[in-house]
Amino acid sequence: MVNKQLERIFEYFPNLDEDQKSKLGALGELYQEWNAKINVISRKDIDNLYLHHVLHSLSIAKFVDLSPEAKVIDIGTGGGFPGVPLAIYFPETQFTLLDSTRKKLRVIDEVCDAIGINNIRTVHQRAEEHRSKYHFIITRAMANMSSLFRFSQRLVLRDHIQGLPNGLIALKGGSLTDEMKEANIKHEEIIELTDYFEEEFFSTKRLIYIQI
Repeated sequence: MVNKQLERIFEYFPNLDEDQKSKLGALGELYQEWNAKINVISRKDIDNLYLHHVLHSLSIAKFVDLSPEAKVIDIGTGGGFPGVPLAIYFPETQFTLLDSTRKKLRVIDEVCDAIGINNIRTVHQRAEEHRSKYHFIITRAMANMSSLFRFSQRLVLRDHIQGLPNGLIALKGGSLTDEMKEANIKHEEIIELTDYFEEEFFSTKRLIYIQI
């Protein structure tokens, strides 16, 4: 099952080099091993790691080609999603992975050490307390859009370094109507992930980009 899911990722991203394929291929065993010790992914869902977590994370790479100069933070990263797969995909871009649960960050550090991911730093902190600034905030189902928008306004740099203006990129599921209305966001772009991927899992999944 996992091998078929991994092959599907390679089909969706045919430009992956052998090093990237090797690193992505190693994630399955590493997360299986660590998840048995520290529950960073639902144990009911660990067999779907590549489809539900890795490929879902990589949808951001379908939306934006991050430049090597971009500073990116994954807030509420949990076990490292979307940050870890994106750091593999964009090896020259620097990623900060932030979470308030130290043991989850330990898993990320161990995974990075095991397969040689060198462009990630982990930060044990709540998003409300973080003060550094970035070109892009990325997150996956970390909070409601109103909270995410509030964090992002404080954390986003004002100097634009690539074609896509700086902002927030969030992966969310379900209905967003109430969340977006509450956040009072006027300049957003919502992408249905079925535009990128055929699997049924993505039928309720969306990418929200907000320029800040």
